[in-house]
Amino acid sequence: MNYLNFSEEKLAQLDGYWTAKEISQQPECWQATLKLLQSQQQQIEAFLTPILNKPNIRIIFTGAGTSAFVGQCVTPIAMHELNKRVEAIPTTDLVSNPSEYFQAKVPTLLVSFARSGNSPESVAALEYADQLVDECYQLAITCNSDGELAKRCEGNNKLALYLPEQTNDRSFAMTSSFSSMLLSALYLFCPTHNFETGLNEAVAATTKLLNNQILPLSKLADKKFSRVVYLGSGTFKGLAQESALKLLELTDGQTMACFDSPLGFRHGPKAMIDANTLVIVYISNNPLTRQYDLDLVNELQADDEAGHVLTIRADSIPMIPQENEIVFDNMARLSDRFLLLPFIACAQVFGFFNALSVGNKPDNPSASGTVNRVVKGVNIHTL
Repeated sequence: MNYLNFSEEKLAQLDGYWTAKEISQQPECWQATLKLLQSQQQQIEAFLTPILNKPNIRIIFTGAGTSAFVGQCVTPIAMHELNKRVEAIPTTDLVSNPSEYFQAKVPTLLVSFARSGNSPESVAALEYADQLVDECYQLAITCNSDGELAKRCEGNNKLALYLPEQTNDRSFAMTSSFSSMLLSALYLFCPTHNFETGLNEAVAATTKLLNNQILPLSKLADKKFSRVVYLGSGTFKGLAQESALKLLELTDGQTMACFDSPLGFRHGPKAMIDANTLVIVYISNNPLTRQYDLDLVNELQADDEAGHVLTIRADSIPMIPQENEIVFDNMARLSDRFLLLPFIACAQVFGFFNALSVGNKPDNPSASGTVNRVVKGVNIHTL
């Protein structure tokens, strides 16, 4: 079996087998995740419908690190679809400053995302919420049914959803776990009548990427840019944040990465651009947002200071050279929510090949061992 154009034997030599496999298995994971959620539809609706019908309900999406970025991606869409107060607040903020974020008299649904469910902040955020919010509901979406979060999220006003076992990534960097939790959040909180059709298009687009569009990303990684900035508007800003983290993790910080929105990037951060900088822009399908995205792309091309500008989008644009684009041309009419899945696969593939280009080990990228798959060294203090 080959993954990302490498044999299993070669990947074992590179210490990258699990990362490559877990990036490649995502279309299968997404289909399995949707099927699982559909099979639990009655239980999910019995729990969520009364909560979401509360006129003053507050929804907080939370998680640590990559898990937090699920909420960052979903919040803009969920606010629009549900017409509710929806916020993305990482557990790393909730735990250090709980009294500033939790509101005792506001009914709250805390939605926790976690790969392992064993991060200290994940459990602490759940417990702090129960202590500080008078009417608190808890929903855990996790890839590990044996994790501590799953065990704590059972009982009255609580529900734990366990994603398929294959989504519980064994590699250091979260890939299929992130995208499968993202899919779950979209399905639960961003309802649309054509969800399964949109997912099928995302599966097809990502499969095509993994089979036919890896080479441009690997060649770009071979250029060894010292700086990479990911830019995205709305839902894609959260995706840009996750993309930057993936690159930092997989290269062990040898390639510096950051994120911003296309409009925000002009306000200072653009000063980072030089000939060793790669700029990657996620282009929205929303007609208004898209204009702002393309305005910045045009500006960057006119400036001619960046080493390379890559756009990732759902249709080809004549003014942009082919070497400056990754195109998913079957998705031009779909909502941005479905573009999230193939777009993040691009960032994961690029991060994987960047790790190899700098001589790093994708499955175990932290050479010093000071950065861990599940965070260590966090002391949780009583309120």
